[in-house]
Amino acid sequence: MAWPEPTGNNSWRVRYRRTDDTIGSIPGFSTRKEAEDYIADMGSEQRKGTWIDPAGGKTLVEDWSLPWLESLDIDRRTEDNYRSIITNHIDPKWGKHSLDQLSNLKIRAWEKHLLANGLATATVNSIIKCFSLLLDDAVDEKLIATNSIQRRRRGKRRRTRRAPRKVWPYPSEVLDIADQIAYYYGPAGAALVVHAAWTGARWGENVGLQRINTHLFDDDTGHMTVDPEIGALHELDDGRLYLGPPKTEESARTISYPPFLVRLLRAHLQSHTHRHVFTTPQHTLHRRSNFRRRAFRPCVEGNPHVTNPELRVQPVKSGLTFHGLRHGHKTWLIEDGVPEIAQALRLGHVLPDKVQQTYSHVANTVEQRLLDVLQTRWEKAVASSATPDEYTAWRANA
Repeated sequence: MAWPEPTGNNSWRVRYRRTDDTIGSIPGFSTRKEAEDYIADMGSEQRKGTWIDPAGGKTLVEDWSLPWLESLDIDRRTEDNYRSIITNHIDPKWGKHSLDQLSNLKIRAWEKHLLANGLATATVNSIIKCFSLLLDDAVDEKLIATNSIQRRRRGKRRRTRRAPRKVWPYPSEVLDIADQIAYYYGPAGAALVVHAAWTGARWGENVGLQRINTHLFDDDTGHMTVDPEIGALHELDDGRLYLGPPKTEESARTISYPPFLVRLLRAHLQSHTHRHVFTTPQHTLHRRSNFRRRAFRPCVEGNPHVTNPELRVQPVKSGLTFHGLRHGHKTWLIEDGVPEIAQALRLGHVLPDKVQQTYSHVANTVEQRLLDVLQTRWEKAVASSATPDEYTAWRANA
């Protein structure tokens, strides 16, 4: 229900009753007819469900951002990231602005300012994406008619930069790195690296693996289960660790072990009683940055430039990251002619061909061939190893 109301000489406003029985007001009409015309249009839009109450646009960004964040049903890591973006970037700049004061030009100018002040492109893209999602939901709640952030239509030509080629290791290089980690950091770190390289599992899936999801049998067969609810270890920005879902739905999977890895894990699990398979030498959960700094990077890059180090380690594969072990696993499977569907199921990937993904199955013979080639790669790496004996005791049981 709406009606015109005079507010002075040559001044009218539209009054209307909201669904919560409060009275709204829209001023700014110079004649009664203008107000009545607006009421007619308003009634038509209300019947279509397209009318937007102007009062919604007066909501401050800071008054919308918190309830918006609390309403999201998202992964804890994503929520933590959004909260950081809102607290550190969006609210300080736009919090006191009402939603209807925002414009694409203003936000794009701010985006350019963030880049000019040294923020990484990926970080700025994340900020704009979060802001756009916030405004999309404001549109859905009928606070505003449209999202102020629009797709770029013009700008200087941007060349697509080819991503640097990912460094990946050969099996012999993985074994050299693992041997040095056993010597430099501890045997548990060596087992973790070999497990990652010969399963293709992600960092969180490796360090989140628990005994209850590790199945080792007397005939040297076995597998790990990446649980859909607690299959990966995650770390929040404030340092808290928690078990949660793996990266994607497809990442919840079973990964079979070649025989040597069953024997290696059996011996490794006898060395500690923690419920997680892989822990630090102090039997605590791994943190990615700590393991990279204390074990992986020193034993990949070596320390020949260091004078009189406590322990000398040699360079093996400059530029290799832990994630590069997963790329190496994928490359090995390609080189050994393993069918793409078997690769995808093992790595938790989605095939671009949905029909193939739905109707393809990995026969037992294909799975066995996959495990055979992984076992052969291990045996050849061991046979070609020239690592000093004091480095290699950790793998004697494999």
